[in-house]
Amino acid sequence: MQVCTLISGRTLEQAKGMHGGKNNDGYKKAVEKAFLSPLLLEKLGLSEGEEILLTTPYGSVRVKTCADMGLPEDVVFMPMGPMVNLLVGPETEGTGMPSFKGLKVEVDKAR
Repeated sequence: MQVCTLISGRTLEQAKGMHGGKNNDGYKKAVEKAFLSPLLLEKLGLSEGEEILLTTPYGSVRVKTCADMGLPEDVVFMPMGPMVNLLVGPETEGTGMPSFKGLKVEVDKAR
């Protein structure tokens, strides 16, 4: 298990999937993944495409891994959508929008 920082944002694949609707397979495939550095994948004994369990104080999700050479070893990136929403808390700190960046997340092999 490794503790990392979770950030989320929009991806091109996600945007393309949204054109077919949020219930289509393209959109689901685009948002049901997490991007990790190859160094973190190696540290966890994982290969790209394997499932991981991500856990925050607000929930847990199982998603497939994607390697991203541009990410620091201690950062996990997820496309915005239903999967990452399960990891985000309800607090908005007066902004009306919960924080989708900078959350501490436990990363582990899915069992």
